[in-house]
Amino acid sequence: MKGPLNSVAPHGAWSPGLQKTRLYDLLLQDIILGDLPPMQVLEEKALAARYAGGVAGIRDALGRLAIEGLVVRRPRVGTIVAPLDVAEIEHAFQVRRMLEGRTAALAARNRRPADILAIVDAFDGAEAAIAAGDFRAMLAMDLAFHRAVAVAAQNPTLARFVIALQNVATRFWIWQMEKQSPESQLEDVALHRGLGQAIAEGDAALAERLCEQLIGNPPSGESS
Repeated sequence: MKGPLNSVAPHGAWSPGLQKTRLYDLLLQDIILGDLPPMQVLEEKALAARYAGGVAGIRDALGRLAIEGLVVRRPRVGTIVAPLDVAEIEHAFQVRRMLEGRTAALAARNRRPADILAIVDAFDGAEAAIAAGDFRAMLAMDLAFHRAVAVAAQNPTLARFVIALQNVATRFWIWQMEKQSPESQLEDVALHRGLGQAIAEGDAALAERLCEQLIGNPPSGESS
């Protein structure tokens, strides 16, 4: 499970600003938030109208989501949103525990000025979003943060795996976040910011430790 080639390159085939990247981001958020629920059939023309994009861009975005395991293509049915498979999410958490701490440590060692800016600024406006109950804004911040950390490691192959795994696990995280109190959500934001600061300061050991804490436990609640 990993994103396509060049999916993490700033000037590659999936660089920010491209229509298919915008459509991918919108589809990803709606799948995670449940606005596109598990097993829903995804009709390309309807999605193009929904997101004010072209069918070609939708097709490319769905292709990437299929590679990442968030949609499934079935004969005689078409493309559907992947089922919310607790076992798969459990496995994603286990692999995240193995990879993301080391990714954060690499980010602390290899980060560049642009990476630091993207990481440190990712949760700007979080307090207002939490106060407003704006889960979409919080999701966008979380996705931006973890993507920036993965990219800062300067290992595109690793980043593609980590981002794809994080997207799968976030389907559980958003359900969990909706049950959290605003105080708990603020604590989660503070932990993200602490990790960002450790990376900015080049403290690889602290970054790895905070990232492992941030990942938390899988749906089973069992720590590994």
